[in-house]
Amino acid sequence: MSTSTTASVSTHILDTSIGRPAEGVAVQLAARSGRGAEWRALGGSATDVDGRCKDLPDLPEGTTHVRLDFAVEAYFEKKQADAQQDAPANRDSGAVFFPEVAITFAVRPGEHYHVPLLLNPFGYSVYRGS
Repeated sequence: MSTSTTASVSTHILDTSIGRPAEGVAVQLAARSGRGAEWRALGGSATDVDGRCKDLPDLPEGTTHVRLDFAVEAYFEKKQADAQQDAPANRDSGAVFFPEVAITFAVRPGEHYHVPLLLNPFGYSVYRGS
């Protein structure tokens, strides 16, 4: 929950290749206080059945920038293994094109930032949601 001195962050992932939430993706949260400051790892979570991280750590007072790191490689590897019988040639190779997605954004005290990740095997996009 945001207060007058801190921002808050939430996220969710939609796998646009199947039109469903991406379950089980590890998400790490880091923050810094100023453009030149060092990143401070705050912890993480994993997406639930609805593709949401409902328990990301709180941001420390003075946070100006946030980074969300999404570990999508394991998600796609599992999805690819599950789909082998249906479409074994649905990729160029066995490698995951984007093994990680890192999103960095600026925050202001007292505001909430919902940052959805729209994901598919060969691309992604993000936006500031509500």
